[in-house]
Amino acid sequence: MTDLTLEAAQKIIAAGLQHARAAAMKPLGVVVLDARGALKAYAAEDKTSLKRFEVAHGKAYGCLAMGQGSRNLNKVALERPHFAAALAHVVGGTFIPVPGGVLIRDAAGDVIGAVGVSGDTSDNDETVAVAGIKAAGFVADAGAG
Repeated sequence: MTDLTLEAAQKIIAAGLQHARAAAMKPLGVVVLDARGALKAYAAEDKTSLKRFEVAHGKAYGCLAMGQGSRNLNKVALERPHFAAALAHVVGGTFIPVPGGVLIRDAAGDVIGAVGVSGDTSDNDETVAVAGIKAAGFVADAGAG
């Protein structure tokens, strides 16, 4: 298993935000967690709203908690809302089941972390996470569509 370095986490953020600026997205917050769920790096663009960290963190943490991208967790939440509510309780409220949370996998397919993005539409948030992960040389797993 590959370790997620601080340098790689910072590259994910920088490349993701570069993608966002090129697409003229709203100001974003980007969280990178390692495989344990520990915060590796965070950046908030100027003029982001107050709780972008918590939302981005909840997207990334939910991915790690369930071992799948938040696009799929969104589908699960829509199909089984009681389960989603119970899961949010179990993980202490750090579960935001909407697109924008993406697992980071190494070349062998092992989960080495997750990225959460918040600030624009959920679909746009997801593209930022995917762009950053790919730019750092890893495989992005956003979940089934």
